[in-house]
Amino acid sequence: MRLSTARDELVPLRDVRVQENPAYLSVVLLGRVITRLGTLPSVHDGIVENMFASDLAFLQDFYRQINAEGHTRAAVSCPHCTESFEVDLAWSRLGE
Repeated sequence: MRLSTARDELVPLRDVRVQENPAYLSVVLLGRVITRLGTLPSVHDGIVENMFASDLAFLQDFYRQINAEGHTRAAVSCPHCTESFEVDLAWSRLGE
């Protein structure tokens, strides 16, 4: 996922699907900013639209972390020992 631009956030507002259903905004927006997803040759809003809700929620949170908080780290806890630590969800440089 790359950093979003103002254009990435404005263009979906003109999309008829978003105008009819504002909840569709995140689908269109993520379709614009996800650059790579597994072995898929390309990612677009149709791919995002058919994701499981839990996967969509993860990507929405990841988008927020990158664009609002400026980092790709997440606080997690070990389920066995309950020790807390951070992991980097991007495995690369921010916004690539």
